[in-house]
Amino acid sequence: MGIFDAFRKEEVVGSKVLVCQLGNKFDEQIKSDLRVYQRFYSSVTNSTFKSIDELKAALGQKNDILHLCCDVDSAGDVTDGSGGRMPGNDLLNAAVDSGVKLLWLASDNLEESYNAGFKLKGHKLNTVLTLRRLGSNTSLFLDNLLAKMKAGDTFSKAWSVASQPEGKSVQPDVPHTISSAGRGGVVLK
Repeated sequence: MGIFDAFRKEEVVGSKVLVCQLGNKFDEQIKSDLRVYQRFYSSVTNSTFKSIDELKAALGQKNDILHLCCDVDSAGDVTDGSGGRMPGNDLLNAAVDSGVKLLWLASDNLEESYNAGFKLKGHKLNTVLTLRRLGSNTSLFLDNLLAKMKAGDTFSKAWSVASQPEGKSVQPDVPHTISSAGRGGVVLK
């Protein structure tokens, strides 16, 4: 991947979205975020996976956006409720291999956990790792971000504008995240 590849504009029309969770402890977050995706995209699937193996199988469905609520342990592994684990980097690689353009881990996890398992550099993938959702503010932020992309902004531009609104010194509705624009020039319509 060259330095300019991350910013080359790539428009994806008819984006496929998978909004999912491992286990069922994130029901309210998933419902809230799902409503936002359904406003902007016609091909949105919602799933609750019981195991890492089910998640891996779903990755093969060639979605453009994977919005996942899950737990990440101190080793940086995505975990399911039955003891299954998937190293964060394996999730990143599987997402890239299946054509995902935006991977959003949308549940609260510790920065140290992400740092232990998710090596974002070098992946041709836009990644958002949530530290703190700040309640319903994540859905409001997501709505703002998707509206900008649906209007034709690249992920990089939409993220920059949505996360740092002009004229506001404090952004109370911006969730705390770690983000990487490894495929920043993509427009997901």
